[in-house]
Amino acid sequence: MLKKYNQTIQKFGRTLLLPIGVMAPVGMVMGITGAFVQSYMIARFPILGTPAINTVLVSIRSIASIVFDNIPLLFAMGVAYGMSKRDKGISVFASVIGYLVMLISMNVWLTATGNLADPDVMSQVGQIQVLGIQTLNINALGGIIAGLVAAWATDRFYNLQLPVAFAFFAGKKSVSIICIGIMALLGVTIPWVWQFLVAGLTKLSVIFLSPAGPFFTAAGERAFIPFGLHHLWNSLFRFTEAGGSYVINGETYVGVVPALNEILFNLGPSSEYWSLMPSLTRFMAQQQMLCTMFAFPAIALAMYRTSYKENRPLVKSLMITCVVTALLGNVTEPLEFSFVFISPVLYIIYACIIGLGAVALSFAHVGIGYIRGTIFDFAIFGLLYEDTNWLSFIIIGLVLSVVTYFVFKWFILHFDIKTPGREDAPSLDNTLIREKQYDKIAEIVIEALGGKSNIKNVDNCITRLRIDLEDVKKVDKTKLEQSGCSGIFFPAPQHIHVVFGPMVEFVRNAVDEKLEKM
Repeated sequence: MLKKYNQTIQKFGRTLLLPIGVMAPVGMVMGITGAFVQSYMIARFPILGTPAINTVLVSIRSIASIVFDNIPLLFAMGVAYGMSKRDKGISVFASVIGYLVMLISMNVWLTATGNLADPDVMSQVGQIQVLGIQTLNINALGGIIAGLVAAWATDRFYNLQLPVAFAFFAGKKSVSIICIGIMALLGVTIPWVWQFLVAGLTKLSVIFLSPAGPFFTAAGERAFIPFGLHHLWNSLFRFTEAGGSYVINGETYVGVVPALNEILFNLGPSSEYWSLMPSLTRFMAQQQMLCTMFAFPAIALAMYRTSYKENRPLVKSLMITCVVTALLGNVTEPLEFSFVFISPVLYIIYACIIGLGAVALSFAHVGIGYIRGTIFDFAIFGLLYEDTNWLSFIIIGLVLSVVTYFVFKWFILHFDIKTPGREDAPSLDNTLIREKQYDKIAEIVIEALGGKSNIKNVDNCITRLRIDLEDVKKVDKTKLEQSGCSGIFFPAPQHIHVVFGPMVEFVRNAVDEKLEKM
């Protein structure tokens, strides 16, 4: 049972790499263009305000943003594709329909119960506009739920038989219909559960202003990102009394952001109110900067060093992209989603480390940043502004990065966490792989596995083929080794793993094409 559960978790983790692989490079583009169109960047580098340049930057950012505006949909399709064993196309199709039905079902519940918020304040109460539908902001979790339901329905009802009168709706067509019903029920159930969760979070806001407040705000933000609640969490102290009331020049500002806007953009470092900055920024971007500038490089290095040697070129590319995406674009999901669902305990530890770092920044009276946590924001709000105590920020950040690296490295190795690059044993190079003779490899693999009739399902992870067989006794290991594979494993009855290294996806594609032609 435990072994089967572990295999399922690994498979689920691999499915997340598909949307993450898209998010990471697009995030870099958004980070660069997004930073260059910020008003404070234009004020310091006027050339960025040139109409032609600004139009190009804004246009590129707008095009790239479509990916991040629809992250849940990406996860719905990615999870459905990766988790289903049958017709993956039907699974992906059903996941999209199911996700749309869930969105509108939640909207119907919010409307019927009078909880649909005004669009101007919907983000403050945990609602969002998705594909033209105002609904609850449950972020990637909603897409993952839709993907899992679609994958299950595909495998369970792929060959569903119905009476002759309803035969048209049988088989593959039944999958989407069943998903519609299931997701409609979930769509009207989730908001009911969500309201109690949100109410509980609101009551917790009383601790924000305590000395330990930065721990809960920073750790809480990390913890709620997978559920899409981090915007609501941040809004509690940024725009309400939970973040405090501040009297500046006789005027009262409620929440952190209004007060910060007045001091940072209107009064400036020469004002007597500049001393309030550390009390305000302790809830703002300097917490995010701990992640993007220090924790992320440490996590990426730990994942790289703990990955198997043959996988390191692939892992290196992925990790660099994720880190740069966060540094330039303030986008943390690609790296965080690479381990949050694989090891929730490790993610909680990571959130706590960031929380402790935020407390340290508060006690050191660091006053850096606004809302974004990019390296550009650190340069602008940390280095160009006076009295920000940026040197203490660097020292605390370096200590945090060292701690994070060793904690992650130990945890991954000790508990054998299947982070990117750790699914397989090392593979050796070979002529067929080196010369990219994937068609030849596919022919050998199919023949060695007993032919098409003995192959039930073909899948792959980062470095190995994962194939379901009718009869493992028909496998010719000697013949299979001629394909250039570096490892052959039988992790379960009627199931074989064949290791090919980072180029396995091309081998799998060639195998699929050969099987279709047979």
